[in-house]
Amino acid sequence: MPNSPSPTGRTDAVALTDRTDDRPVYVIGGGPGGLATAAALRARGVRAVVLEKADRIGASWRGHYDRLHLHTTRRWSALPGLRMPRKFGRWVGRDDLVRYLEKYTEHHELEVVTGVEVTRIDPHPDGSGDWQLTATGGRVLRGRAVVVATGFNHTPRIPEWPGRDTFTGELLHAAEYRNPAPYADKDVLVVGIGNTGAEIAADLTEGGAARVRIAVRTAPHIVRRSTAGWPAQATGILVRRLPVRVVDKAGSLLARVAVPDLSAQGLPRPEKGLYSRVREGAIPVQDVGLIDAVKNGRVVPVATVASLDKDAVVLADGTRFTPDAVIAATGYSRALEPLLGHLDVLDGRGRPVVHGARTPKQAPGLYFTGFTNPISGMLRELALDAEKIAKRVARAH
Repeated sequence: MPNSPSPTGRTDAVALTDRTDDRPVYVIGGGPGGLATAAALRARGVRAVVLEKADRIGASWRGHYDRLHLHTTRRWSALPGLRMPRKFGRWVGRDDLVRYLEKYTEHHELEVVTGVEVTRIDPHPDGSGDWQLTATGGRVLRGRAVVVATGFNHTPRIPEWPGRDTFTGELLHAAEYRNPAPYADKDVLVVGIGNTGAEIAADLTEGGAARVRIAVRTAPHIVRRSTAGWPAQATGILVRRLPVRVVDKAGSLLARVAVPDLSAQGLPRPEKGLYSRVREGAIPVQDVGLIDAVKNGRVVPVATVASLDKDAVVLADGTRFTPDAVIAATGYSRALEPLLGHLDVLDGRGRPVVHGARTPKQAPGLYFTGFTNPISGMLRELALDAEKIAKRVARAH
């Protein structure tokens, strides 16, 4: 195949403008969702070109912290057309996942162009129903369809706390955290108790931090990653179609059996049900050490951050202290507005109004994948979406 990628998933960007005469499907983003969709399209005889702004595929995964392992099982994390090796273990580590993505690209002979960032998507001006992409280097590309797969965790977000601009202490987003070595014997505040914040807090205590606090705005639901060999993901797959009230009730009963009451340590059980929170976008925290760390006082839950004052942090309850470092595990924005905010395909929170094989009524041929965080596992849903999108595109063209 001409211009097939190297084992690292790279193709010469110069060749991009030479191979657009057959109006390929452009897939924006070289992460798991984009690669899976491209492979599913190729399997149906549809040419797909993956455009990745970084110099390598899987860029966001490469940048995650060292101890990261998937919270979903190896079996349910594989992408269409290639199993993950058993040697990766049940819970696949960051580096193994990156190796898998590289092998996946090579195995499916995907056409990936790195170092190209798409900055705007428009309907083609000739009214044909094609799409026009404006990209770096002055490129203007034409495709029969576009799949946006730029990712759920795209742009790190740190709240605009009062005093942030003049804060003299160390402040970083969780995206910059790699391992606990720089924080040995230090006092660290982790802000945010989602899966990332919870795991970083546990990592810090195990890595020798002198004191670890975790700022909590809303107490999360905490579940065991696996109970008697049964993964939490399996439960998520089974219950996601059930009524919310039923799952809320079952989740409450299970939590009382499997998770100790940490109210005395400052982490009460949530008032709102587990699945009710999921529907609002709050995925349960899968325990990889947080429960024991809180129970034993090695991680101390505190109130949410109200402001920053010179080198000090002020909490919502008035507590004031001076940590050596503040790590903000405060999430990401999708950052889709510059790309396609003018197409009226985003909701009030900047998320696509549709995903998977559905396209916006006003933008047929425009697809989105990877912008939800389902209880059944993101990689599993990316794989399912890839097949659905490819089937829809192949049928339409």
